[in-house]
Amino acid sequence: MASSNSWFFWAVLSAVFAALTAIFAKIGIQGVDSDLATLIRTAIIIVVLSAFVWFAGKWSNPFDLSGKTWLFLGLSALATGASWVCYFRALKIGDASKVAPVDKLSLVLVAIFAFAFLGERPSLREWSGIAMVAGGVLVLAFKR
Repeated sequence: MASSNSWFFWAVLSAVFAALTAIFAKIGIQGVDSDLATLIRTAIIIVVLSAFVWFAGKWSNPFDLSGKTWLFLGLSALATGASWVCYFRALKIGDASKVAPVDKLSLVLVAIFAFAFLGERPSLREWSGIAMVAGGVLVLAFKR
């Protein structure tokens, strides 16, 4: 899948794994503090991803990376960690079927941030889809 549409394949897989994350996490955090659960999850990710990078022959010296790369990967890691802590806390006290859709509000925020900071310019059709996602999040999150 080296075509220009291979991003879609990986994005769909990401969505599938994100959905499984919510289900597995909701089951796994029963009887454990959500912050400890996040730490355990993160430790497992570090081990598995390290092995994957090593065995796939993709390891290179991280100290050869630029300062800008380190800065923005570091900021991304901090944002990821904060997101995971908040997500697990929300799952601990809320229904997965409500927490996951609100978490997907990130799609709307990514579009807004990409517009503001990256100069991306979604079309009217794309903004319409983004608005529908936002509306769907609200409908799912506040169902009675």
